[in-house]
Amino acid sequence: MFVLFSGFRGVRGAVIAVASITVMASAAQADEKPSYGPPPKWVQVADVPPPPADDQAPSTQLLLNDNQSQHDNTGSAYYNRRIVKVLKPEGLQGGSRSVTWDPVRDKVTLHTLAIIRDGQRIDLLKQGQDVLVLRREKNLERAMLDGRMTASIQIKDLQVGDIVDWAFTQEHKEALLGGRTNDFETMAWSGVAGRYRARLLWPDGTPLTWRITPGFPQPKVSKAGKINELLVDVANAKPPKPPIGAPIRFQRVGMLEATTYTGWEDISRRMAPLFAEASKLSADSSLRAEIAAIAQASADPKARAFKALQLVEDKTRYLFLGMGDGGYKPAPVDETWSRRFGDCKGKTALLLAILRELGVEAEPVLVSTTSGDGMEERLPSAALFNHVIVRARIGGKSYWLDGTRSGDVGDIDGLRPPPFRWALPLRTDGASLEEIVQPSLSRPDSEGVVRIDASGGLDKPAPIIMTNVLRGDAALGLARALRTAPRADIERGLKQNASASLSWVNIETIDFDVSPSGEARIRIGGTADLDWRLNDDLGLREFRIPGSGSGKATAFPRREPGPNADAPYATGFPAYATSTTEIVLPNKGAGFAVKGPNWTGRIANREIVATAELKDGVARFAESSRSVGRELPYAEAEEANRTARRLASEPQIVRAPKGS
Repeated sequence: MFVLFSGFRGVRGAVIAVASITVMASAAQADEKPSYGPPPKWVQVADVPPPPADDQAPSTQLLLNDNQSQHDNTGSAYYNRRIVKVLKPEGLQGGSRSVTWDPVRDKVTLHTLAIIRDGQRIDLLKQGQDVLVLRREKNLERAMLDGRMTASIQIKDLQVGDIVDWAFTQEHKEALLGGRTNDFETMAWSGVAGRYRARLLWPDGTPLTWRITPGFPQPKVSKAGKINELLVDVANAKPPKPPIGAPIRFQRVGMLEATTYTGWEDISRRMAPLFAEASKLSADSSLRAEIAAIAQASADPKARAFKALQLVEDKTRYLFLGMGDGGYKPAPVDETWSRRFGDCKGKTALLLAILRELGVEAEPVLVSTTSGDGMEERLPSAALFNHVIVRARIGGKSYWLDGTRSGDVGDIDGLRPPPFRWALPLRTDGASLEEIVQPSLSRPDSEGVVRIDASGGLDKPAPIIMTNVLRGDAALGLARALRTAPRADIERGLKQNASASLSWVNIETIDFDVSPSGEARIRIGGTADLDWRLNDDLGLREFRIPGSGSGKATAFPRREPGPNADAPYATGFPAYATSTTEIVLPNKGAGFAVKGPNWTGRIANREIVATAELKDGVARFAESSRSVGRELPYAEAEEANRTARRLASEPQIVRAPKGS
């Protein structure tokens, strides 16, 4: 993956975590230490506001949340100031302030760190005497190197009742993308802020556009000479709460976003040349031998594309490098191949080069792994993307290939479209967002079958065999584990997981494998102690399937009033699972009966089929759940809750003949 610069400021309180992946340059070029001085002249410095009227703050109280920025065609500058009052001893735990930046693209100037106590201001900044500057690789364990710098200050002698005043400015320039930039302001804090201000400035000739989401105050836009100003200035400001359970796009409340990109095509055009250049393969590249072997093995473009993907997945490991121009610019294909590692950009360039040599049409596409929902409604910004993959076109169909995965087996038609929702193709003439369509599953991702042989009698241990067939990423996860961990360790883990939920089963054997097509199968054998209990009302013994009839069903929560309170609920999609429990009965089932749900219908975008039957001496309970949509209208949630509770309350029961 790669992370692009983002000007998030309002959501981070005292700490600004720059999402820009850094460029490592010579010491002469890099700003590896912060500067110290007053705010820029364009900043309007606020007075310390009085505490909010009543915010019920438990330990700290936000007096001022001030966010000002200036944007032009070369970059941006962001001014941040937070003033917080410590109300209780628990608030002393937040006794540090820090700022993180890219030492090449960014310049940080610290303005103020002070304690206001009994009307007196105590300077803690002291021109950096107590400022600790570190290069911290926070994601090293995730194979990510970015080289960012962090300046941290521990506040000495902090006491209850103190007011902490902290301010700095961060300047950012992204030459690689032509100076284009963005800004995000989000109202996200606890309680009530004494004063909240968001102020954006931009000169005429800068193509800045902005929008707000529900819950954000309506800005005032004015102009002084050639400078445009957008201003929100609110006393006793309380942030809106996002609607619980809603799709991500409805949870973006209380937000202002701005951009100087002129459209999605602007991003596409600017980034396309980076991948076009990086994917050029040298004439004497050692990779050509691998490509020739793939070409010789098959003339089918599908087979070639899948073998190319496997080559990138299995013969180059993942390592994110944000140094050099690594934030946006992929490493050259020969460099990635020679060192046998790369991040998503490098692996994408590598895969593009291979596919081009194999005659397969392909292009790089930007995606967001976490925030794709509703992207088509947002203002264009490179900061919205954090990953890049390859879209191959074969026979008029799109195939989405991610070189950062590992262990894919089977064939290219077995690859599912990723859940990222939207993709931005990178083309020299520009491109708009394209939707990544995920179809419903035609085969279950999980098929569980439990077969219990109780034919020997009700009070005897019953042999039991439990089989689970897994497909998709769950099966891929087991396949990866088999390649990286001892089989005995995997077996131990599976036994422990199974025994935690199957206390009534004595597990004796366990076996598992993954087929060449990527289908995983887990088989557990043992004996079960069936608890046949007397039903006093009926005067006969019965066995209730453990866990059935509990009445426990996942419910859609009720929402408090607020922005987007009537938004739909998000439902899992795509998903498909089946389960079957079979009990072989004594005397070929003579005199036995079954009770359980026999129901077919839809609950919250899930097609449900539940059956209970006794046939040929076997009691059989089956359930199937298949999702057919990713959102449930708000008005249908209560009925879905009632139906789910009702179905979950019906037990699965086998009843023995009287006298058994």
